[in-house]
Amino acid sequence: MEQRQGVGHGLALMTILIWGTTFIATKVLLRQFTPVEILFFRFTLGLLALFLAKRARLCHTTKKQELTFAAAGLCGVCLYYLMENIALTYTTASNVGIILATVPFFTDIVRRLFFERTKEPLRPLFLLGFVVAMGGITIIHLQGAALHLNPKGDFLALAAGLVWAFYSNLTKKISSFGYDLILTTRRVFCYGMLFMIPAICLMDFHLGLERFMDGVIVANFLFLGFGACALCFVTWSYAVAILGSVKTCVYLYLSPVITMITSALVLQEPMTKGMIFGAALTLFGLILSEWRGQKKQVTVQQKR
Repeated sequence: MEQRQGVGHGLALMTILIWGTTFIATKVLLRQFTPVEILFFRFTLGLLALFLAKRARLCHTTKKQELTFAAAGLCGVCLYYLMENIALTYTTASNVGIILATVPFFTDIVRRLFFERTKEPLRPLFLLGFVVAMGGITIIHLQGAALHLNPKGDFLALAAGLVWAFYSNLTKKISSFGYDLILTTRRVFCYGMLFMIPAICLMDFHLGLERFMDGVIVANFLFLGFGACALCFVTWSYAVAILGSVKTCVYLYLSPVITMITSALVLQEPMTKGMIFGAALTLFGLILSEWRGQKKQVTVQQKR
């Protein structure tokens, strides 16, 4: 059991390490592509990768299961990335980063209200870890830019965080079906691409395949499509299946820290003492959020 838990933590950490660096590729691509174009091309590549990874078909599913796949595709593939990208056009990246750090808290609330319907109170250390991590993330972001309220963009970022909370809990439910997670992730991607069609029709989208003659663009899309989409959505699903939706989402606290370190290493952006302190505070918040849950789990296993 402990080994399985270790695999879950390793997969969650690996996923966040990749997701935390995607901003560089996105930043490069935004020079020539609109947000909806990046969304379409990266998930098209991701879907292709999943078909190449496993040719088998997902069969004998029920209507209820298909509705769960569709809901996950709508939330995790279509709505989340659209809301996040559109939010960035109205508000600052700092605001979006801080607001999206609330995802672990939302995930637990959504789990209690819509999935498990438990009346068990929130763990004090989870709440304390949330507050400490939020403080650290806020410090990291405020080192680079001042915090300004932008109601439209901030609301979209908050909605994106809530949507991802639903996606993570839906992923946990999907894992309980017992199907191969590569096949279920592929089915979720298909529904996500289907829900993306209205956005493509209504928003600024141009196929413009001549842009792919640039090797830098191809490399960044391959990273986003094969790595951040195909690989990471599968590893995230495995982590959620092992650890649960809330414990896995706690690793999202690390995303701003990874982004900060990557910025310093790749883009040569300065890393101040305040940023380092904020990163340390964020890591401490993650440890606090996890601490009691692990202890409780060991106690339950000993009783059995």
